[in-house]
Amino acid sequence: MPKFNYVAMDSRGKETKGTLEVANQNEAISRLKEMGYFPTKVIEAEKSKEKPDKKTKGAAADAKGKKKGGFNINIRIPGLGGKVKPKVLTTFTRQLATLVDAGLPLLRGLRVLERQEKNPNLKKIIDDLSLAIEGGSTFSEGLAQHPKVFNRLYVNMVKAGELGGVLEVVLNRLSEFMEKAQKIRGKVKAAMFYPCAVMFVAVTILTILMVFVIPKFELVFKDMLEGQSLPAFTDFVLSVSRAIAGHFVVALISIVSFFIVLKLFTRTRFGRRLFDRLKLNFPILGPVVSKVAISRFTRTLGTLVSSGVPILQALTIVKETSGNVIVGEAVSAVHESVKEGETITAPLEASNVFPPMVVSMVDVGEQTGALPEMLMKIADNYDDEVDNAVSAMTSLLEPVMIVFLAVVVGSIVIALFLPLISLIDQLGDPSAGKKGEE
Repeated sequence: MPKFNYVAMDSRGKETKGTLEVANQNEAISRLKEMGYFPTKVIEAEKSKEKPDKKTKGAAADAKGKKKGGFNINIRIPGLGGKVKPKVLTTFTRQLATLVDAGLPLLRGLRVLERQEKNPNLKKIIDDLSLAIEGGSTFSEGLAQHPKVFNRLYVNMVKAGELGGVLEVVLNRLSEFMEKAQKIRGKVKAAMFYPCAVMFVAVTILTILMVFVIPKFELVFKDMLEGQSLPAFTDFVLSVSRAIAGHFVVALISIVSFFIVLKLFTRTRFGRRLFDRLKLNFPILGPVVSKVAISRFTRTLGTLVSSGVPILQALTIVKETSGNVIVGEAVSAVHESVKEGETITAPLEASNVFPPMVVSMVDVGEQTGALPEMLMKIADNYDDEVDNAVSAMTSLLEPVMIVFLAVVVGSIVIALFLPLISLIDQLGDPSAGKKGEE
């Protein structure tokens, strides 16, 4: 009778390892559950010792490639493979949650999704997950092998669902969380598209005017005015045009260099902290960024805690996925407070990041023992506020950008017409002509 090595958790969450001599893997899992354990890994002893070498792996890959046309088509370009777009991952999670909730076994559900998946990266990952489960690993262990696609929040929620026997519930919560996060991200991007498009058009028009159009007008003015002085505003615009046209390449390189240096600076700890604080305090964009950060914090923490993830582990995950250093520092302070047996409320209030309403609602949630539900209510409330803030920001930015573009382009046009107006005045004034003849 074959032997099976197992790794399991007891009722207190302590990990235990051992070996069972049973007929098959299913019987080993059943035996462990009868013993009061929650199996996380069950694999046959002989298979666990076998590790295919590089030649075996290469031969298998070649054989797989030959089946698909006589040559190996699994070509990977460095830097382009391995990642999956959030929208594609959200769809996969929702589909898997639906299949598991309908009673389909996890492995069969993965194979169904693998057959219909069009994204090559995700298709390969689903295949790896299926093979890992067939080899005795848990779903969360398989997910952890792809950290570029499945972050710690994803892996730990699935792990909590496996340990609690409520994987279908956790997958549904995870899919809802990802869908709402995707919705908020999409609304913010849509709101920023219009001002960015207007700014791009404005910069393009100004560049064309300054580099190509205005220099030609300068030559016309020299021929028409014959040495007479130009109006001060026109002379200023021509000077700016000469500076831009004469140093266009240098200016372009300087702009690109500035953004590269800014990107490198924001990757440093000090630069990232300064940039994140600036985003929170920016006049128009700041309130939207702040509301998005609060919604993300409360929804992530509420989803993790309601899924059975321990509070300290949940706070660590929230800190890593906050997306803002200032919010991450506030969460770190909350983690230390909870670790010492104190409440969440005090460090939240001391951070000056979370509004009094959020702090008071979290306090009520702690006092009543309904913290996950209260966090989700805060998140829903702030999702609505993000919608309103994005709409208000868009309504405000549209006229501001249009007026800005009109003023800049209009000023250039006026500057070019001022010499023509003065020339017309001279032609219409006979005394000016007589003075010129004398």
